[in-house]
Amino acid sequence: MAQAVERVVVHVDGGARGNPGPAAIAAVASGVGGETLLEESAYIGETTNNVAEYRALLLGLQVAEALGAREVAVVCDSQLVARQVGGQYRVKHAGLRPLYQEAMAALGRFDRWSVRDVRREQNHRADELVNAALDAALG
Repeated sequence: MAQAVERVVVHVDGGARGNPGPAAIAAVASGVGGETLLEESAYIGETTNNVAEYRALLLGLQVAEALGAREVAVVCDSQLVARQVGGQYRVKHAGLRPLYQEAMAALGRFDRWSVRDVRREQNHRADELVNAALDAALG
């Protein structure tokens, strides 16, 4: 296993082709200097974009924990997920509540955390991994 790091930045992305449709998730963890520490991606079957984004957040938090991080800064391109987790939006959709609760519990295991949304272009590598996982699964 890699040496434990104190703080990581994790870019996460989830996407479905169709909504719902075949979906995949990805997480790219970097050190404070920007060096890539770990990349993970997975095909998750048929689901919606929002579920995929939450599943990607959870994957990113697992990656950060696996690296031994005590602080995590999550970067995603889902304004909905970032603002629900940040408390600006309520979680109205019943299907997202369990994922939201799981994410909040996972975030609570870190000493410090943040989640912010960026434009898709600023989340390029995670988006690339999502599409690669979808291409591999769908042939």
